[in-house]
Amino acid sequence: MNSRLEPVSNGGLIRIRLDISYDGTDYFGWARQPAGLKTIQGELEAALISITGLPEVKTIVGGRTDAGVHARGQVCHLDLPAEFVLEQISRLALRLNSQLPQDIRIGAVKITPANFDARFAALARRYAYRIADRDIDPLTRNWVLAHEYPLDVDAMNQASAALIGLHDFAAFCKPKPVGSTIRNLAEISWQRIDNLVVGHFKADAFCHSMVRSLVGSLIPVGDGRKDIDWPGRSLRAKQRVFDIPVAPATGLVLEEIYYPAESEYEARIAQTQALRSADEVD
Repeated sequence: MNSRLEPVSNGGLIRIRLDISYDGTDYFGWARQPAGLKTIQGELEAALISITGLPEVKTIVGGRTDAGVHARGQVCHLDLPAEFVLEQISRLALRLNSQLPQDIRIGAVKITPANFDARFAALARRYAYRIADRDIDPLTRNWVLAHEYPLDVDAMNQASAALIGLHDFAAFCKPKPVGSTIRNLAEISWQRIDNLVVGHFKADAFCHSMVRSLVGSLIPVGDGRKDIDWPGRSLRAKQRVFDIPVAPATGLVLEEIYYPAESEYEARIAQTQALRSADEVD
């Protein structure tokens, strides 16, 4: 669909933003997969097609979560015919939730300017990773990683400090033939909440498996298997470090995606789509 169509009241398309939460345990990630594999996008688009009667509905997501990853603050956009939107928009969340599995829920449904882009207009994404290093609550087992050794939160915070800022995170990203691994990591912090150790990660964007690899480099610091400087030394390699484990998906939750004011969408999209250069990194 044309992403630059202006919203109109007769004919044409109107852009819609959906705020979504889901338990990703039983799904092969957000993105559509070959037939037979259940995904969040596949379930959502099937529900939209059923409700609208359209032959196809295409959704664009703010954060493509991997298999088993959860979300509380996922965002996607789609374009729907104006006549449907004007008649049905107030009931769209209710109708979608009646069609979707109970582990996928639609929160807000909003009409947006035609230049809103859930992916490229985003300013930042915030994830949380939860680890139980003591007794695990069986009621939360689907979104918490059980770890058998106690974790030193202070050591994990010290090690995280070396990773904050604008860096080439190739050491923590699955290799891809194209695209930059330079990211601006605004926050990594850890806190203990009762039996849980909770990590907070905020960046303009994340590479494939980046958050889980960061967690995988910091857990060994927390339990004493690696020294505090190991994650920072790995970062400086500027290439994939294969002895960094990728932490399991179960503890990872996309908590929030941040967007600018409507008047700044175009500028942010242009900035996001500009490929970063290694010259930007110290």
